[in-house]
Amino acid sequence: MSIERKVRSVEQLFFGLDQEISKFQNESSLRCKAGCGKCCTHPDVDASPLEFLPWAFHLFLNGAAEKTLAELKIKSTTICHVYRPLSLLENAKGSCDDYMYRGLICRLFGFGANRDKYGALRLATCKVIKESQATAYGNAQEAILKEMQVPIFTDYYMRLSQIDYHLGSIILPINKALKMAIEEVLQYYAYRPFPKGHKNIA
Repeated sequence: MSIERKVRSVEQLFFGLDQEISKFQNESSLRCKAGCGKCCTHPDVDASPLEFLPWAFHLFLNGAAEKTLAELKIKSTTICHVYRPLSLLENAKGSCDDYMYRGLICRLFGFGANRDKYGALRLATCKVIKESQATAYGNAQEAILKEMQVPIFTDYYMRLSQIDYHLGSIILPINKALKMAIEEVLQYYAYRPFPKGHKNIA
């Protein structure tokens, strides 16, 4: 499968997920706190390269892939490369620099569920939501146990790996996943023509 087809397949998966998350948010009343980027500052976020393939492809088409790859190679912090804090003093306040191209983990966390050892669904969300929206969180958790629809992490990662098992099943620290996604795109086009319909600026 070509890179372009993989990117389209991942984007289609994300489109369906975004609709499911929007429905869940409307039914549960849960929302991220405006301007909060605390989950993005966690040093141990893991992801697969495939979920960032659309991001890497976007960088490639805009001539920024090699520059970003070089930045990732020398990056010392494990905090997501794409996250932009408001300031050094307010690290937990900020936003994603490429929100449209954020990964699967970024979309699911806060509004997706995992199964516990008994098979029951548990909402995987942050401390900020649990504490600041305690009533809505408790109601949502009860509703999920009564079969309220919620995106499930394992289901979406399984569907992701069906697009490309190798790239979809490797789980790495997020910056390594970003780096591998860019390398995959650059290697693919090293001896292939630029994608049709796009001007070659890489």
